[in-house]
Amino acid sequence: MDNVRLHVEEAKRDGFTLLRRHFPRELLDDWREHFAPLLRAHMAQEAGREIRGPGRYYVTLPFRSPWADARIFDDDAIVDVVEGLVGASPVMCQLATDTPIEGSEHQATHRDAPPLFPELHEETPAFQLAVNFPLVDVDAENGPIEVARGTHMMTREEGLAAIASGERPLEPVLMELGDVMVRDVRALHRGTPNRTKVPRPMVVVGYSRRWLFRPEVNIQVPRDVYATLSPRAQNMLRFNPRVDRLDDELQRESYEAYAY
Repeated sequence: MDNVRLHVEEAKRDGFTLLRRHFPRELLDDWREHFAPLLRAHMAQEAGREIRGPGRYYVTLPFRSPWADARIFDDDAIVDVVEGLVGASPVMCQLATDTPIEGSEHQATHRDAPPLFPELHEETPAFQLAVNFPLVDVDAENGPIEVARGTHMMTREEGLAAIASGERPLEPVLMELGDVMVRDVRALHRGTPNRTKVPRPMVVVGYSRRWLFRPEVNIQVPRDVYATLSPRAQNMLRFNPRVDRLDDELQRESYEAYAY
């Protein structure tokens, strides 16, 4: 519990925290192998329509094997950190990937959500988190995310000014396969170019406070998969539609996070 408390405090202060070497590399190697054909199909479908910038693809993962894996989204340490930030009984609302390929560019510096109460002109405690982990090692060349510490508790304008002045510089976050980032989605950040020939998939599992519904994202949960999950995992998925079978047609890219 001491480690959980330290991660929660770090995320509250900096806007993100890293759990190093948390997932087994062999598990994520399997995810990467299964993801490769999904990415190729999505790239073909989205050709000329990359809404997150050139050479960058947002791909929703179908909630089936290997991605419907409770060892990932119902992991005790991760759920403990998530609950420490957004309270008990959080909602899992997103299971997707962000993948830059060769030819990608710097994204505009952005947040993944607007303020909860913009009329206050000040920030609230966390209400929405992204749990990120890569499917390859992330180094300086293959498109690390850059984050400006502490900007989750500033208005967007204050955060951009702090970045411009050098007070809160954008810092690349290098990650090994197995590392996990828990991130307040309001922290100003951007994707960077992948200068290699190998795609750099980054998984995002989204969690929100128990009362927050996000209409722009969802997870279609097959009923037979849902029946195998723990009560805690079922509760986290309670706002998502349950279906008899998954549609094999790819979901078109639509979630424009950097609009904020």
